[in-house]
Amino acid sequence: MATTQHRDSLTRERANELIRAWDARPGTLGSLLGRVTAVDQVGVEERVEALRRRSIKKASKLWALDLAIRMIDLTTLEGKDTPGKVRALCAKAIHPLPGDPTIPSVAAVCVYPALVAEAKEALAGSSVRVASVATGFPSGQTFREVKIAETRAALDAGADEIDMVIDRGAFLAGDYRTVFEEIVEVKEAAGPAHLKVILETGELETYDNVRRASVLAMAAGADFIKTSTGKVQPAATLPVTLVMLEAIRDFERQTGRLVGMKPAGGIRTAKEAIQYLVVLYETLGPRWMTPELFRFGASSLLNDVLMQIEKERTGRYQGPDHFSLD
Repeated sequence: MATTQHRDSLTRERANELIRAWDARPGTLGSLLGRVTAVDQVGVEERVEALRRRSIKKASKLWALDLAIRMIDLTTLEGKDTPGKVRALCAKAIHPLPGDPTIPSVAAVCVYPALVAEAKEALAGSSVRVASVATGFPSGQTFREVKIAETRAALDAGADEIDMVIDRGAFLAGDYRTVFEEIVEVKEAAGPAHLKVILETGELETYDNVRRASVLAMAAGADFIKTSTGKVQPAATLPVTLVMLEAIRDFERQTGRLVGMKPAGGIRTAKEAIQYLVVLYETLGPRWMTPELFRFGASSLLNDVLMQIEKERTGRYQGPDHFSLD
């Protein structure tokens, strides 16, 4: 108990230190939020439409499809999830197409905290990481003490990455301090695990809010910013992703820190995945073309990418029943 109380005291002090940085010094939260400019909605949507129409050659397409697989967080977040379902998903994550060693493993498997230990055991010896949602996913409507405890429990169970949700109610009420402080405390509780901060952009109402929430999350210590839980519509969209990527670009220019990006929810086809990769490359460049800095949160994308790879290789589509269900 004494150890827990000491750790909690240190976490609160760390949060207070960062909150005291809410001033005008370069790189601090007050400075960064003060520089958040309005988003040109027409400009964003026109640029996305132009990039969406880009065509790429066959060799580049195969490279992009291979990269898309390596960037997938293969996800199951249903109330009916079972240990058996998680183990089957982990087997697919390691070998997406059994018998074809040229197909890489995905980046991670994302599950609820209570199934982290099951996933960790099933993925032992592989390169696939275990990601866990936390902090009252998907609504975030619970006590902060519960959010911190859940994060620590997921970490103790073996999670390599934590996907947290922000308090959208506090954000929309203009209480940025609460949102910032909570991310700081969850980051501390996550310890060595990478922290992905879910903005739930479908509930943020405007591109301006998406940009402001992105900067807030990054300033509080997010390793990744993520569009959505996948439980709210609209989930990931290309325009919202572009707004977040531009925030990442500007944040890196101001602070020198690289932050990753994870669009999640509603990305189901290889064609869409390639469009996201084009927008990523044109906005952030080759440094971000890696699973260390970009992920797709998806449950059904993988099979379509596998179908497209087979089509590019052989000129023929395989039927969906050629692949295992996610």
